[in-house]
Amino acid sequence: MAQKGNKAPAQRVIKVPGGGFASRHPRLVRYTLIVFLIVMLGVGGWGFWKWRSLYAGMPKLPEVADLWGVKREPAMEFVDRKGNTLDVRGPRYGRATSVDQLPEHVPQAFIAAEDKRFYEHDGADDAAIARAAWSNLRAGETVSGASTITQQLIKNLVLDSRQTVKRKAQEVKLARELEKEMSKDEILTLYLNRVYFGAGLYGIDAAARYYFGKPPAELTVAESALLAALPKAPSKLNLRDNLAGAKERQDYVLSQMAELGFISAADEQKARTEEITIIDPPTYDPQLGYALDAVSDRVKAMLPRIPGDLVVTVSLDMDLQEKIRKQLADRMAADGTQADASQIAAILIEKTGRVAALVGGTDYTSSEFNRVTQALRQPGSSFKPFVYATALEDGYSPYDVFNDAPITIGKWNPSNYTGTYLGPMTMSEAIARSINTVAVELTQLAGPARVADTARRFGITSKLEPYPSIALGSQEVSLWELTRAYGVFQSGGLRLDPWLIEKIEDSRGTVLYERPDYDRDRVYSEELAREMNAMLFRVVNSDIGTGGRARIAKWNVAGKTGTSQDWRDAWFIGYSADYVGGIWVGNDDDKPMKKVTGGGLPADLWSDMMEIAHTGKTPERLIGAESGLVISEEAEARIAFYRGLSQAFSIAAGQPLASRSGYRVEQ
Repeated sequence: MAQKGNKAPAQRVIKVPGGGFASRHPRLVRYTLIVFLIVMLGVGGWGFWKWRSLYAGMPKLPEVADLWGVKREPAMEFVDRKGNTLDVRGPRYGRATSVDQLPEHVPQAFIAAEDKRFYEHDGADDAAIARAAWSNLRAGETVSGASTITQQLIKNLVLDSRQTVKRKAQEVKLARELEKEMSKDEILTLYLNRVYFGAGLYGIDAAARYYFGKPPAELTVAESALLAALPKAPSKLNLRDNLAGAKERQDYVLSQMAELGFISAADEQKARTEEITIIDPPTYDPQLGYALDAVSDRVKAMLPRIPGDLVVTVSLDMDLQEKIRKQLADRMAADGTQADASQIAAILIEKTGRVAALVGGTDYTSSEFNRVTQALRQPGSSFKPFVYATALEDGYSPYDVFNDAPITIGKWNPSNYTGTYLGPMTMSEAIARSINTVAVELTQLAGPARVADTARRFGITSKLEPYPSIALGSQEVSLWELTRAYGVFQSGGLRLDPWLIEKIEDSRGTVLYERPDYDRDRVYSEELAREMNAMLFRVVNSDIGTGGRARIAKWNVAGKTGTSQDWRDAWFIGYSADYVGGIWVGNDDDKPMKKVTGGGLPADLWSDMMEIAHTGKTPERLIGAESGLVISEEAEARIAFYRGLSQAFSIAAGQPLASRSGYRVEQ
């Protein structure tokens, strides 16, 4: 109990005006802080996810070597043996050119136009990106990209061109990775070889040659600045369509080059006033399409993987090709029209196998069908040399006598072209006169399968069935394979392998294929090839031969005529010591011609072609050829007469012949 008079001290309360929010609402503050932390964590998590998503699915940077080939549209450039471009199919890439092969002002022009701090940044220019972002924000649209040369490479070769933050972020990241893999000069070299200049032109070499007709090493300052103006808007600033617009951009490039100290003020002014000459676009002969189509097909068959920038050196002798094509076209326009022959095919092969000329039809722009390599037609009597070659292998001689008389094989009764029969004659005379009955008999003696085998051995690749009618060329072959097969006779028994492709490279000069030297396979006896040459020489050079119109001045030539049923196909295949050549005429719809035989229009065309090919050359001897005329026509007639009498006496004496042949005479 408190004592009276002793009061407890009063507590002092300090009042805060209005009180504190935290003291008055501590629970609310706590909840607010929790919510704030949750929001911050959410924002942070979203930001982290968003940052990660920018690089989600980002492609891997290709190997440096692969960057030369990625995203190339398929293209094939055809050049002749002198390096002249014959045609370009697809975009034009030009030859790879290194920075150190160019005058300094060429790469400097592109640095001034596209990336002034190229040698200073690490693949992406952060300051330039910030400036571009601010400019775009103020404009409310994308007005600046701030892409470095390295970034442009990544965009063009690895990514796509979509204007998105994600693509831009990936571009920056990959550009910095690329700078760790390649030096600055290597990157600049790659850029100059892959950048697009419009008009289907990729790379500085293609642009320099296409617009100025010169290699990039010869570009002036003005020309360099003009080309450097194009990557900004390559289609819009096409130099042939909008030279004025390109020159406006050129002025900017020149001013930047001067500002960076790449050129002097005087050089800048001189370049501004320099007259620019844009050459006419190159034109290519469309009639070469037949040969180039064949080349393209062979490239695809030869290479397991086709690079996008092939440069193919073809075998054609362009001087011969054009002269022959024109001469054949002129004769076909005159004689072919009168004969109701609308199409021609021709091939000329050097003795090495190099295809010097190829004409696949009268007009490539009207029909791209190649009648040398694609058309399969009946060769008629031009197939007979394989029959006679087989007979020689079986031991027969060119001077063995056979009887030209009616012959029946089952229900087949083959007859001669003239419908008449001449009686006993030697094999040499039979092939010179193109007698059908003797060829059929020889085929029966050897067997059709063996004749087919001989033809295949010599180079015929089309399917051949062992029918008796194979003797008369009833089964279809191409001019390419038939002509190559005659090359066995020319060479003395070595198979001829024609070729259209000398070398295949890519635009960097990497050789992917080069025609190797090789030993030709022997498929026939040299001695027998000489005898065949003698007989086929007689086809052209004797009075009884069907190929007299195929003769050419000063040269020994041999060959054989061929005519299919109802004059639908007419051929002449032959050779000299230097060339093997083949001619076919006819109609694509198989319509008969006006009794055109192989010894007529085709022989004339063949002679035209060979006269052109042999002009200026020193005549060479064709092995064995002249021996075909050792025995005179009169002497051979007497031989045939007496051998015929021998046959008659043998039959009269009741001595059946083992065959209708077997009577031999020594040369």
